[in-house]
Amino acid sequence: MSTSKVVYKGDIRTESTHLQSGTVILTDGPTDNHGKGEAFSPTDMVANSLATCMLSIMGIKANAMNVNINGSTADVTKIMQAEPRKISEIIVELDMQGVDDEKSRIILERAAMTCPVFLSLHPDIKKTVSFNWR
Repeated sequence: MSTSKVVYKGDIRTESTHLQSGTVILTDGPTDNHGKGEAFSPTDMVANSLATCMLSIMGIKANAMNVNINGSTADVTKIMQAEPRKISEIIVELDMQGVDDEKSRIILERAAMTCPVFLSLHPDIKKTVSFNWR
């Protein structure tokens, strides 16, 4: 079964529908590459996917450990290179909530670094990840 249906809407814009849930995501070309920058660009989605995957895997592990990380956030920065045009680096700064002990923090950080998106990204893409525990 397909995961999603993508329709090109014109003007460097797409509409993606997640078939299981019906959720819709728009993408737009970035302003530095012929787009309007009115939505996530496809490469923004790649960078954002890394952070959402890391938080999701940490959430699974936290639940198994009976730890609550609700309210944790990630700031994502995507850096592009010109030739060839591609992502050169993704910076993810995680601000983590709800974990007081060092052992649990180490376990959750290791879990984050094994998320499927992290492992699927090309090795040439530099992944800079930091964890700030509150």
